[in-house]
Amino acid sequence: MYLGLDLGTSGLKAALIDEHQRIVATAHSALTESRPKPGWSEQDPESWITAAIDVFDQLKASTPEKLGALKGIGLSGQMHGATLLNAADEPISPCILWNDTRSHLEAAELDSLPAFRAISGSIVFPGFTAPKLRWIENNAPDLFEKVQKVLLPKDFLRLWLTGTYASEMSDASGTSWLDVANRCWSPELLELSHMRRDQMPELVEGTQVSGELRSELTQRWGLPKGVVVAGGAGDNAASAIAVGAVSAGSGFISLGTSGVLFAANDGYQPAPESAVHTFCHALPDAWHQMGVILSATDALNWYAKLVGDSAGNLTNALGDELQKPGSNLFLPYLGGERTPHNDAAVRGAFLGLSHGDDTQALTRTVLEGVAFAFRDCQEALLSTGTKLDRLTAVGGGSQSNYWLSLLATVLNVPIDRPTAGDFGGAFGAARLGLIASEGADPVAICTPPSSVETFLPEQNLCAAFSDAYARFAQTYPVLKDL
Repeated sequence: MYLGLDLGTSGLKAALIDEHQRIVATAHSALTESRPKPGWSEQDPESWITAAIDVFDQLKASTPEKLGALKGIGLSGQMHGATLLNAADEPISPCILWNDTRSHLEAAELDSLPAFRAISGSIVFPGFTAPKLRWIENNAPDLFEKVQKVLLPKDFLRLWLTGTYASEMSDASGTSWLDVANRCWSPELLELSHMRRDQMPELVEGTQVSGELRSELTQRWGLPKGVVVAGGAGDNAASAIAVGAVSAGSGFISLGTSGVLFAANDGYQPAPESAVHTFCHALPDAWHQMGVILSATDALNWYAKLVGDSAGNLTNALGDELQKPGSNLFLPYLGGERTPHNDAAVRGAFLGLSHGDDTQALTRTVLEGVAFAFRDCQEALLSTGTKLDRLTAVGGGSQSNYWLSLLATVLNVPIDRPTAGDFGGAFGAARLGLIASEGADPVAICTPPSSVETFLPEQNLCAAFSDAYARFAQTYPVLKDL
């Protein structure tokens, strides 16, 4: 048996698979984030450990024999979070999360230094890890002096599981400290950030063993000795592993809290001026590109809370038949935006509202706004020469038929919904645990999953949505100056 743990913003998901890659058990434990100030987003690292204990307890209760046959664990996790530890491996502050934009000035400062784009291959975005540490140095110097280790969220979970300081290439790519072409920490970028190499974890590939499960934990849940923990992957690379997006031309669209348009590449193809992320993949000698939007299901959940309903009820009320675009627009920049704008200060808006707009109309408008933001990402990828002819949908939002039909039409590409889409990251992590423990061939393991449904572009509506997107694209230059 092989276990994947996917540490997200809203919860920890677990997927247990057998040697045939069949999911035999799942578990979930909810997490909450704190927003103590505008633009801030934090989480208590100890809550991740509590959640991990919870999912292990659930699996032990539901399927003790299968859990008892565990051989390998893979980790997937939310990227960019700054988890600061003291000499006793204790968190000395809440983790500053990926969607926290307080360090936008520090990000601009670092991004103005040519070495960062040249070595890291991407813009230094406010959500990345390096500017967070510069913000701490500037605003909490006493705290900065106490930092002995900086770990990404899933790597703090790894420390609890194995007792080892380790990370892997895909997650480390989002720190702005990695030499992405050469897959190692960059001494120059660390020095420019006033950081030291000894504050960084060791690096392994996502398919390699990073450590073994501590004996205390194996005894607690009746697990065999020698359970290995793979390097794993950042959440998006793990989702790519899950859907077989591991070679050039393959990709996926992720409808999670944030949104990702992901394209696998066989080589290193940086294009930072496009605001596309160019990162290492979780497999050796592979890279990928991503267009990233900060609010995907987060935008829908915000609207659902505003109108006092659930996101599921709102999307179900739309039915499955795609409607033509309305006259109003929604700009989903609730916490700034990454691709293609790299703007932490811009905020969202409804435009063109009228007396006739009801809850269903505005639900469609919100979904359309997120779809148009994905179209922005598609245009940015196209500007680098990367074209995707087919996509697999993952994330909670992929359960909405209406949204997938809308996205297929706005992007004009077929979109497949896999059988286990809701556990994409956890399933990908489990695959990496299998590869690491068995020394298996990654290409043979990372095949595309079966699809339950394919959503084709509604050709009779493509032109109308292209026109609506053109209106959407005209709004940002005006909105950012207001």
